Amino acid sequence: MKTKLPLHTQIIIGLVLGLLVGLGVVKMGVSADFTINYIKPIGTIFINGLKMIAVPLVLASLIVGVSNLGDITKLSRIGGKTIVTYIITTALSVTIGLLIVNIFNPGKSLPTDTRDNLMSLYDETAGSKSLEAEQLKEQSPLQPLVDMVPENVFQAATDNASMLQVVFFAIIVGIALIQIPKSKAEPVIAFFAGLNDVIIKIVGFIMILAPYGVFALMASLIVEITGDNPDSALELLLALLKYSLVVLGGLFLMILLVYPMILKLFTKVKYLDFFKAIRPAQLLAFTTSSSSATLPVTMKQVEEEIGVSEEVSSFVLPLGATINMDGTSLYQGVAAVFIAQALGMDLTLSQQLLIVMTATLASIGTAGVPGAGLIMLIIVLESIGVPAAGIALILAPDRILDMFRTIVNVTGDAMVCTVVASTEGELPEGLVRKANPLTAS
Repeated sequence: MKTKLPLHTQIIIGLVLGLLVGLGVVKMGVSADFTINYIKPIGTIFINGLKMIAVPLVLASLIVGVSNLGDITKLSRIGGKTIVTYIITTALSVTIGLLIVNIFNPGKSLPTDTRDNLMSLYDETAGSKSLEAEQLKEQSPLQPLVDMVPENVFQAATDNASMLQVVFFAIIVGIALIQIPKSKAEPVIAFFAGLNDVIIKIVGFIMILAPYGVFALMASLIVEITGDNPDSALELLLALLKYSLVVLGGLFLMILLVYPMILKLFTKVKYLDFFKAIRPAQLLAFTTSSSSATLPVTMKQVEEEIGVSEEVSSFVLPLGATINMDGTSLYQGVAAVFIAQALGMDLTLSQQLLIVMTATLASIGTAGVPGAGLIMLIIVLESIGVPAAGIALILAPDRILDMFRTIVNVTGDAMVCTVVASTEGELPEGLVRKANPLTAS
């Protein structure tokens, strides 16, 4: 009897094969056209499929989740725990980033000629990001609250970047369903519960394509970042290697030290079990660089593998994918100091404390899509008086680092969800020590 490979194993195989194919295409000098035109679209289809269900999943799961809480008191309790925990972990991640970047000082080792070449190469991209950040800076301090309330919920539902508006609408609908007569609320709740089940089933269909999509994304990424001159790309990556290692070191500290400590303090979940349970979501986060696109899989794993109730996961995880960006915040702290160091600027303690505050608040407005952190990074840079054009220095390795920090974002979401469920008594005894149905299939 043939045994089917577990999903996470298939994804790893696709990841490795994509890496090898991409490197092979570059090494043999094969034109990138075939990879870009015929392989990359498979990955694009996979990503589009996940994005296609992100908004309806958040809408349906949040409405059902909030309405099932039964009373406003429980909603405020779970909501308060969730938001406070997200803010604490975000502030902690920025602080860790600042500590390690000040210890290793990666910016002071960047060659001047490399810095000048990067500034010239990415000047156009840096300029476009600066323009977007400048528009955000000119807004009222209360603009994030204004942006949270959609003028047209249907229009908001057509744009994954407007996920916070969808979250706001879904929570309001859920609260309204709690407060109207039960006889009238039940048909509406049943509709959204059914819609949620349908979407989860669609997630299963889309995940059949996951290994192939991951393969295509990785192969095309390698080809695109090297271009026609692999040697120049290698030089850029080597010049920024120290910076990249500092970022990666901070991210691994979050995953291997901070999150296990929090889980140990507030739950009985063994971190190894937790890590195994969310591995498919982490691998998907790595290849998509999008916590929003990974959300359906994160919810599936947390519910089916860890045993978190749908009531908790359907509220905490969509909210986390929208406002919780631990990995992105850590990267912003490291990148801001690195850029300042590379430009010969010494930051005071007060400026670095301002980074903690700005990056923590900015993470709430960071969309869970690839590259969104760059715009928020410019706001962080401007807040401490560092030229925003300095982001050109870190654009070369940014796409790779984005993949790793998304893993931390998704892991942080799942960790907070598990902690909230544990404090609410919503975790089963025994947890994921039982047989894992996904990996056993």
